Amino acid sequence: METRIVAFDIGDRRVGVAYSDPFGSYAVPGETYFRVGNFSEDVKAVAAIARERGAQVIVCGLPVNADGTESVQTEKTRRFIDALEKEADVPVVCEDERYTTLEARRDLAASGISAKKDKRKKAVDSLAATYILEGYLAKSKRRQDMKGEMKEENNDYEDDNIIELIDDDGNTFRFEHLMTFEYKNEWYVALTQVKEAEEAEAEDDEEGEEVAIYHIVGEGEDEHLETIEDDALLDEVFAEFTAQYEDFEDADEAASLEPDEE
Repeated sequence: METRIVAFDIGDRRVGVAYSDPFGSYAVPGETYFRVGNFSEDVKAVAAIARERGAQVIVCGLPVNADGTESVQTEKTRRFIDALEKEADVPVVCEDERYTTLEARRDLAASGISAKKDKRKKAVDSLAATYILEGYLAKSKRRQDMKGEMKEENNDYEDDNIIELIDDDGNTFRFEHLMTFEYKNEWYVALTQVKEAEEAEAEDDEEGEEVAIYHIVGEGEDEHLETIEDDALLDEVFAEFTAQYEDFEDADEAASLEPDEE
């Protein structure tokens, strides 16, 4: 399925633009948009760029501090992103843009463009947007690859999206895989337990579906799942899962999910 993605590096004076190929495989830098100083007009102009490119998903860089905390610039950018999502009427995903501008400037300096001021201003922002989009595409590919690996390992089940987990006491539980996702450079998996028909009927239909989130630890043969003991971290990770799940699945379904407190 063709999925055109457009990325923006939103600044106070300029907005860098990048877009994907029709299959969402790689990123291409576009023309930088110079803001006119009117918030509403700028939002409409950026939304128009997304429409011209046939965007089905918009990725926006979100500036945060080096330690991951938010700043005044973060709030300003969020305000622009919220308005853009309403204007463009397509899903908007935020991508951590730490160091992308610095990396773009370094690469341009190496190429010699840094000596030409006007050309540099146009190039830096769109190259930064390209890096933002490349990061998003890489994460999306990794999610799909990990999901495919989980399916392959469990291809004996009638439903390929079902996996089995064994606890320390040797008890086996069946789970449906919802999503594998990244948060603060760590990977997590969201699962929901598969219940027998009688058990499901006995539960209150109005209660949200419980989601179990595990931390993916190790690599290769040593890779395993660990529970998240820190309640504050669990809340943060669950919020991130909900946000990403809304981007790729039905928003109403995402809103009905509840974290597994056990």
